[in-house]
Amino acid sequence: MAQLALRGGRPVRNRPFTAWPIYDGREARGLQTVLESRNWGGYPCPNDFAREFGRKFAEAHNARYGVAVANGTVSLELALQAAGIGFGDEVIVPAYTWEGTAAAVLFAGAAPVFVDVDPDTYCLDAKLIEATITERTRAIIPVHLGFRFADMDAIMEIAARHRLFVLEDCAHAHGGKWRGKGAGSIGHAGSFSFQTSKLMTAGEGGIVITSDIDLADQVIRLANCGRPPRKETKGNPALGHNYRMTEFQAVILLAQLERLDEQTELREGATARLEEGLKQIGGVGLLPRDNRITRQASYHYVFKFHSEEFGGVHRDAFVAALKAEGVPSDGRFYEAVYRSSLFEFAAEKYPAWAQSKREFHCPAAERAGYEESVWLPHQIFLGEERDVDDTLTAIQKIKENVAELIGHEDERIRTQGLPRAERALLESKPPYQ
Repeated sequence: MAQLALRGGRPVRNRPFTAWPIYDGREARGLQTVLESRNWGGYPCPNDFAREFGRKFAEAHNARYGVAVANGTVSLELALQAAGIGFGDEVIVPAYTWEGTAAAVLFAGAAPVFVDVDPDTYCLDAKLIEATITERTRAIIPVHLGFRFADMDAIMEIAARHRLFVLEDCAHAHGGKWRGKGAGSIGHAGSFSFQTSKLMTAGEGGIVITSDIDLADQVIRLANCGRPPRKETKGNPALGHNYRMTEFQAVILLAQLERLDEQTELREGATARLEEGLKQIGGVGLLPRDNRITRQASYHYVFKFHSEEFGGVHRDAFVAALKAEGVPSDGRFYEAVYRSSLFEFAAEKYPAWAQSKREFHCPAAERAGYEESVWLPHQIFLGEERDVDDTLTAIQKIKENVAELIGHEDERIRTQGLPRAERALLESKPPYQ
């Protein structure tokens, strides 16, 4: 009789984990206040609640200024443009990240240059950066991934030597700290996302934080149809977009910020419990903890799947089995961006990219994306200890019964870790049923 739920056995868990997003009366009261005020939009920019949120969020991350905008991709794009980066420039980005990090570089008119990631952190490998720098290199975008930081000490030293702009992509790092400094305040600017799955959310939204008032002013100008925020604003006139945040989003985020500290502590304690359990199970690799991370933000907990210790089955089969046991998880959460179907476009529409003519092979990123990484979402770590224990029980169960997966890795199982559209194509079913 089969033991694994994927083969018809009884799953470890039938009840859901903590629902996300979390909200309470604070969001409801804030939304009612905005509704009754009839002051709903992003103009004037920043509007009242957007201004308050920008200030409080920046302060919580040790920066002076925060500019709330429409989403996290926009915040990257605007920060690059505000720094004067455009056509002919190159921007170094990690090869393993969300496609939007690299897309923002293209939207700014520049070309992304992909650098491999450190296999211990899955973040940009600082040791590989200088070999890719050319006379066109203008900026570096380190991404703090999952629950780890890029090596900001090394990256800032390189940037200082080569006079490069550093924009931290902190879409996973709300509340995190490096050597006591908030994520996004170590480089020249930081970008955060408030998309639905993030550690703070208003459904969508983003923010640029910085301690450079001129850079902040230029971000506002670019997000607000080119209007300068102050009469004495420095910087070049710019044809701006409407990338403003609404007051509904801002008031929700003010409430979300109030509970961020408590949730950060909950996740830290729960991920530590998970880590101790994973060490006992074996067969997986843990991303080493860096003592310079003085406050951990856990967007997802990421570990390495060692196929050889699970009977040689593929990572995607393991993820499919884990999901069947009732534990939400993902394998190809991210992939090597330059190989991603979401990073396909007509090169002639982005002249800087067409001009760069670079080819990329980043083995650590490819291993992470297609063979090795397993991602557990942060809501697993916001509930009871039992939630973590069930996750460990499910992993242990799969390891003990892995023979049920060996030799049964048919197309259905092997595609479980793929994006939904690709999986549907491989299964010969219409996507998005």
